[in-house]
Amino acid sequence: MTKRQLAARSESWPIAGSFRISRGAKTSADVVVAEITENGVTGRGECVPYARYDESISSVLGQISSVRDFLADGLTRDGLLTVMPSGAARNAIDCALWDLEAKQSGKSIAEIAGIPAPGPTITAYTLSLDSPENMAAAAKKHSSRPLFKLKLAGEGDLERVAAVRNAAPRTRLIVDANEAWTADMMREFCPKMADLGVELIEQPLPAGEDSVLGDMERPVPICADESAHDTATLDDVVELYDYINIKLDKTGGLTEALILAEAAREFGLGVMVGCMLGTSLAMAPAMYLASYARFVDLDGPLLLEKDREHGIQFDGNVMHPPSRELWG
Repeated sequence: MTKRQLAARSESWPIAGSFRISRGAKTSADVVVAEITENGVTGRGECVPYARYDESISSVLGQISSVRDFLADGLTRDGLLTVMPSGAARNAIDCALWDLEAKQSGKSIAEIAGIPAPGPTITAYTLSLDSPENMAAAAKKHSSRPLFKLKLAGEGDLERVAAVRNAAPRTRLIVDANEAWTADMMREFCPKMADLGVELIEQPLPAGEDSVLGDMERPVPICADESAHDTATLDDVVELYDYINIKLDKTGGLTEALILAEAAREFGLGVMVGCMLGTSLAMAPAMYLASYARFVDLDGPLLLEKDREHGIQFDGNVMHPPSRELWG
């Protein structure tokens, strides 16, 4: 019996064009892949370090390396929750451990977790932040897609959403302000967003400045993203938001994400499953949360110039369950 071996590396995947949100633009998805090998079997996990949460490629690689000896000595997924904080580094290791267990046991992820296996799932398709005219052009190009997620930025957002609605009248809409609105914008925008058919508004106010949501009428449901990371943050958002966006890079992996999804259900919160911008290896574990979710936003591979080998198959916005060659 050999001890587990840990390897980690960074990878850069070019984005098709560029991807812009309220905090800036990027042209590549920069990810970290962790691999855990035991007796010739390797499990993989992918994470996306996020500067908003004070993460970098270097810091995440360092965190991953710091648990090398624990993993060699047989650290379990439950044990991982006690030796690493939530975040991208733990996500990569946790997902690699899930993958390793599935490959070693011959069982599916669903069997191991005791949850429904994912089926074909409709994901949102993201329209990057741009001028109303350019966002309308993108919406028209993709008007056959059933669900858009619009990246917004504050001033001019009503014009952006109206332009997209006019260009794609039959497409369902959710919007993501990435903390760019003020309380006054909330009061002005929300009723008009409802009139435009927007079904969900994601993280309109900065995390830490969202207590005013408790006193606001919400004609459109509000979803916590930057304000909600893991079960430890659930109490902070349950009275303020209608939904939470569960991302594995925030929860620190599928193990904690499943716990959070169950807890959200018990608290009466709706669930959105989201992602950072990565390849199919990052999306595959998140698909196992789809049965909890009203909204799924796992379109990362669709925004890249190319995906990794054995990537998730997409038919328009419909994503199919991952192959075992990819993950699980």
